[in-house]
Amino acid sequence: MKQIPLIIGALLFSTFFYNQNIGLNLSLFTLLTIILLVITNTSAFKKQSTIFISLAYLTSGITVFLYDSNLTVFTNILSFITLVGSVSNHSSSVYIQWINGLYTTIVAAFSQYYDSLNTEIKNVQKQKIDYLYWAKLILIPTVILIIFSTLYRIGNPKFDALISQVDLSFINFQWILLSGLGYYLLYNITNPITIEPITELDTKTGNELQKKEELLVSQEKLKKENQLGIVLMFSLNVLIVLYLITDMMYLSELHNMNGTELSKQVHNGVNALIVSIIFAILILLYFFRGDLNFFKQNKSLKNLAFVWIFLNINLVVLTAIKNFEYIQSFGFTYKRIGVLVYLLLTLIGLITTFIKVQNIKNLWFLFRKNSQIAFIILIIASSINWDNTITNYNINYAEQTDVDYLLSLSNNNIFILKQYANNSKINFEQKFDIDTKHLNYLQELQQNSWQEMVYDNLIVKE
Repeated sequence: MKQIPLIIGALLFSTFFYNQNIGLNLSLFTLLTIILLVITNTSAFKKQSTIFISLAYLTSGITVFLYDSNLTVFTNILSFITLVGSVSNHSSSVYIQWINGLYTTIVAAFSQYYDSLNTEIKNVQKQKIDYLYWAKLILIPTVILIIFSTLYRIGNPKFDALISQVDLSFINFQWILLSGLGYYLLYNITNPITIEPITELDTKTGNELQKKEELLVSQEKLKKENQLGIVLMFSLNVLIVLYLITDMMYLSELHNMNGTELSKQVHNGVNALIVSIIFAILILLYFFRGDLNFFKQNKSLKNLAFVWIFLNINLVVLTAIKNFEYIQSFGFTYKRIGVLVYLLLTLIGLITTFIKVQNIKNLWFLFRKNSQIAFIILIIASSINWDNTITNYNINYAEQTDVDYLLSLSNNNIFILKQYANNSKINFEQKFDIDTKHLNYLQELQQNSWQEMVYDNLIVKE
């Protein structure tokens, strides 16, 4: 019975994707995947984590239909891998689920076949298959039939005409091959496997940093390391305070800068922030990697570390203000949005580092929490039509509108651009480019098959 859903799924897979671009087909495949996984691995979907990932995967599938973009497709693929990994082992960390999901998708069938060759089921030796016999049984009659058919066609014109009328052109071998690949893919994901060593290590390792019965480092060495940490953290705090003071003074001059100067200041600030935050986290992880967490005299070092984290958060805020000033003047671009995303991830990294130091967590805690949060942010980010958002903001709120940049974006912003061209005074060349892009997109929508349909197809029909 299990083979029937897989065969149907394989045929649907080929129907969805054979000679088709991405659109409604990927959304339907998302739904098909969830249905098959629920049918074949029902118990896995009793876990809240698997249900949550399923909803995230379904959301990504819907967004592909609403506004097809590289981000939505990438998120859908990653969500697919995450869901498969969650079904294989729901209690593992999200990055382990990525590894297991990818491993299952690619090699599950081969792995299970290999395991079956090395395992005796119910202590019964499997009967050896005579491959030579089966090869003879199939190949020899086939070859002989072909030879005799050829001879008969030569000897009898009517028989030759009869054979010539047999038309096998309706058989699409590429479609059949894609169906086979679809079956292989669906078989793999409905029979999930794990990479045991890393999965077992992950599930058995908690988030708490365990105190050893005997300290690995002597009290004297811990005392010296604690003193080094205090001196270093105090010095770094003084340095970052001076930097923040000068940076706040510099903020008052942003309005007087031209675009080039402001861009340089923002990018330099982000680059400095990247390096400083990475060093900040690495330094904290070094000092709070082990026995120093349990050293009774580490209170001063901890407090200085918390102050430094707080000051770094202020550095993130100041850099964000610069970026927003830049956006207010020149509008959104993907790079400027990327800066905001990076600042958000940096802020989260600092907060989780604070929790790690405060609650004596280990590195696994940081990896798990940060990867979980990054995955959630990716799902949320992919649910936003960024091209449309960028265009809408730049047209209505930015002090300067770079129409050429907006034209370089995908077709997700074409309708709002068309409206802008009709209602605003722009030069003839830009209006012509917008009209051309709009016309080309309408033609593309008309040529879409039902598998390639996107939400804009419904809008145009209305």
